[in-house]
Amino acid sequence: MKKYVCLLFLFFLMLAGCSNQEEQLTRVDAQKVNEEGKYEEEVIITDKEMIDLLKNSFKEVKWEPNTKAEMSRNEDVLATLFYTFDKNMPERLYEYRIWFNSNDSTTIISNHEKEGYGTLDGKNSKIIKNVFLSKD
Repeated sequence: MKKYVCLLFLFFLMLAGCSNQEEQLTRVDAQKVNEEGKYEEEVIITDKEMIDLLKNSFKEVKWEPNTKAEMSRNEDVLATLFYTFDKNMPERLYEYRIWFNSNDSTTIISNHEKEGYGTLDGKNSKIIKNVFLSKD
């Protein structure tokens, strides 16, 4: 009987240890970059619907980790995403430099080492562009 109790305890301990709490995107700060390369006023996005749209779109980015990329022009938007992993810990900030291309694709450079350089096409590219560029 004692063996079963120990095995049951170990099972629940492993189950609790393996459960991975998903990060929560809580806020997005975005700044448009004007033609002179200067940042415009920061827009803070906290609306749950907009946050969910952005989170789902960023999940579709095709990342190339450990890639150093340089662009020929300044980014169109500088976005900072605030993630909460644990309510007892401070938020983690991920900064994204975003370029909207003429072929309806988006190029993104992240300061997060596991992401690096990424591209986004189609519907998700349009969603990100509409959210960031329609905010005034």
